[in-house]
Amino acid sequence: MMDDMYVPGRWYVRSPLNAQGERIIPWEFRQGMPVCLDGEPFLPVSRPGRALDFTLTEAGITFVSQRLVSLCERLGIQDEVQFIPARVEGRAEPYFILNTLRLIKCVDEARCEEVTFWEPRHGEPDRVGHYQNVAGLKIDPTKVGDSNIFRPWGWTVALIVSERVKVAIESEGITGTKFIEV
Repeated sequence: MMDDMYVPGRWYVRSPLNAQGERIIPWEFRQGMPVCLDGEPFLPVSRPGRALDFTLTEAGITFVSQRLVSLCERLGIQDEVQFIPARVEGRAEPYFILNTLRLIKCVDEARCEEVTFWEPRHGEPDRVGHYQNVAGLKIDPTKVGDSNIFRPWGWTVALIVSERVKVAIESEGITGTKFIEV
């Protein structure tokens, strides 16, 4: 599931700030674990426009409307995600940072268009052997089990949802989403 950047007149939102006014580190929401923040995050709007139900900030942090939270609850998948209440500049209605609680080792390297790995020559010793880039992501569905929303281990910039969730999002008219089969 991706942010549909081509919604006419859509808003654009900056990275969230913590209670002290400092930027929240995006990778915290890509670890597959609950996140505990001190105070309610604040999301500044960089370009006002049409508010969406699903949005990525400029740093790639996913935040969603109450409509999407309610849909996840009706689907019974709230144990797979953490919804962290957040305030959005100029908006009265509630929004939530979406933190996926599952990382699944499921990247099908043979079926991806291209997979590159960090090597010693890149000067990042902690990353050696990890994915540097995954183009044309494909996953092995046999490794996913009954998960409905997750991030692939090693390539956590991707947010994957099951067909069941995709169909529900589309039929509910949730705005801001774009889907690519993986």
